[in-house]
Amino acid sequence: MSQHADTLVWGHGPAIFEVFLEPTCPFSVRTFNKLDALLAQAGEDKITVKIRLQSQPWHLYSGLIVRYILAAACKSKDAAKKVMQAVADHREEFEFTDHCTGPNRDATPNLILARLKEYSGVDASAAFDQPDLQSAIKWHCKYARQNGIHVSPTFMVNGLVQPELSSGDDIEHWASVLTG
Repeated sequence: MSQHADTLVWGHGPAIFEVFLEPTCPFSVRTFNKLDALLAQAGEDKITVKIRLQSQPWHLYSGLIVRYILAAACKSKDAAKKVMQAVADHREEFEFTDHCTGPNRDATPNLILARLKEYSGVDASAAFDQPDLQSAIKWHCKYARQNGIHVSPTFMVNGLVQPELSSGDDIEHWASVLTG
């Protein structure tokens, strides 16, 4: 069974806002939670938001969670978004305390997968279990590396990294950068 993951793209405007996110990173979560409001304020006909997944090894379940999000994207981009929202809403259930300790050290990968399914309502296990899903995962990794991106969140506007943008910026600032 060949897996095709939907691209995580919303809006259809000429200004391209790419956000590189690690799903359990608190700063990525803050960014993710602003994207719908950004689209509403700036206008889906004026901007395009593209989520790029940036797995990071210090977030110890990062690879597992990114794979599940992309497996959900095999159903639809909206299913993937539901999984990302579930992780954002229950971040502590997927992250280690100080990146190394805490109750999640006793969690198995299967327990994390069960939490993802339970919290999101998305069963992506069939796609998750397919080896060729790694093509989508590798694409996200390669794309980030080709653009010199190593941490999350990182922001690109129209193909150029914007180091002055951050998750702490308000939506109005992002919209002004995008719509000029």
